[in-house]
Parts: sequence; structure tokens; C-alpha cells
Amino acid sequence: MDLYCVMGNPVAHSKSPWIHARFAELTGQTLRYDQRQIPLDGFKTAVRSFAAEGGLGCNVTLPFKFAAAALASRSSDRATLAQAANTLSFKDNQILADNTDGAGLVADIEQGAGIDLQGRQLLLIGAGGAAAGVLAPLLLAQPASITVCNRTLSKAVDLVQRHAPLALIQQTELSALDLQKLNNQFDVVINATSSSLSGAAVPVPGSVLKPGALAYDLMYGAAAHGFMIWASEHGAQARDGLGMLLEQAAESFFIWRGVRPPAQQVLAELRAAM
Repeated sequence: MDLYCVMGNPVAHSKSPWIHARFAELTGQTLRYDQRQIPLDGFKTAVRSFAAEGGLGCNVTLPFKFAAAALASRSSDRATLAQAANTLSFKDNQILADNTDGAGLVADIEQGAGIDLQGRQLLLIGAGGAAAGVLAPLLLAQPASITVCNRTLSKAVDLVQRHAPLALIQQTELSALDLQKLNNQFDVVINATSSSLSGAAVPVPGSVLKPGALAYDLMYGAAAHGFMIWASEHGAQARDGLGMLLEQAAESFFIWRGVRPPAQQVLAELRAAM
């Protein structure tokens, strides 16, 4: 049986095994998808061991997305630009890296939330692997502007500089800003930090939200609860990252199997179950 998995630390909370099993059931694919918790210093060994077992591909979650990109023999354009990968494929003794996070995010915002990003003003909070993975696809949606803010400004500057040529082509104003200097309002605010996962406060003030703005947390379920309350209290449309999880998983499934699964159907089923 074709073997896939998700690797991370921690990974016990992951919905990916259920999602991919359901995708396989609905598309008539035969595969097994496991979860593997990897020691923080053992990612490279774990990937090579999984490939040697006959594994055909794996998803990668925190904190290994940068390591996954660095390990690859070849990378897609979006993984190269992000310098982070969440989808690995094993073929002909090579490791192929891709990043489906941004495609999943854009699909969930535009199709799930029904918000066209073109011409909008976006705030992206964070400059780590999660933010890096979504910035290029956000630019391809042609918003009017994207502001990247981060506690460590230099990381935001590096991320912006790497994406500046794409921003120029898309005619999107792209800038980096210190968290303490935010004084504008935005149509869409995306939290790509780990604040929700750690239970910390939302790292920006409610004043960044335009009336009726979309406030989107890449986390989902209980982890996103505090952010969702904060967004609702400030008059925003609150959305967690469960739809992104389904859409990015569907993109990974398509890369591996060449079949596009019904992500929206499975999202509705998962929300009902949760």
C-alpha cells in the first residue's frame, strides 16, 4: 500500500491522517497516511528513513519547514521563494519539495470566506516559516498592498526583500514594519505567528482592523479560540485556519496522486465533527 505521513513536533493533534484518509476514500485511491513525531534533532534522519521504507511523500509541520526545504534535491518555485516546504515527495532517490500553505490560504479566503483579495490592503503578522510559505501566493492574488510586521523587524525586512521582485511584477506595494509602529487599518489581517498556539495575546491592537475586516488565524480549533474572540470583539469577520488546512492538504494530495479531492465537502464534514 502506498505510504504517506505527516512529520512534526508536536504532531499528535494533527487532523492530516483523517483528512487524507477521507480524500482517498472519496477519490478511490488506496493509500495509508500516518503521523510521526520527530525528535527536534532527528528530522533529516527521519525523512531518509521514511523514504527508505518505501514512503512516497510526507507533509511537514512545525518546526521543520525550513529544514525540509534545505533537505530537498529540487524545489518548486514557491518553496524556493519561501525557503520553507510543507510537502515532500520521494522519487528516483530524490527529495522534491513544495509549499502548499499559501495556495491553501488564498483558496480558503477567496472561496471559503468569499473575499476577493485583489485590490485589498493586507497585514501579515509574523515572518517565520508560516508567513514565508503564504506570502508569494498572497502576492499572486494582486492585493493593493501587503504589510509584513514582526517582533524582530530584520526578519520581516529579509522576507520582504526576497519577495520584492514578485511584488513589483504584481504591482503590489510590499513593506516591512515594526509591530510597535502599526497605525494603519487593513481589509485583511492574517496572524502567521505562534501566539495562538502558545496562548499569548494577539500581537497587534484591534485598531488595525477596518470595520468588517477579515481577521484570519492560521491556527484552528481550540488554539485559535482567543484570536477569534478578539476579532469578533473588534467587529471583524473571524476565521480560523481549518479551511486552509483542508485546501493545502488537497493541494498536497493532488501533487502526490494527480487527483483533486473535494476539499470543501471534507471541510464541512470536519467542522461538523469538531
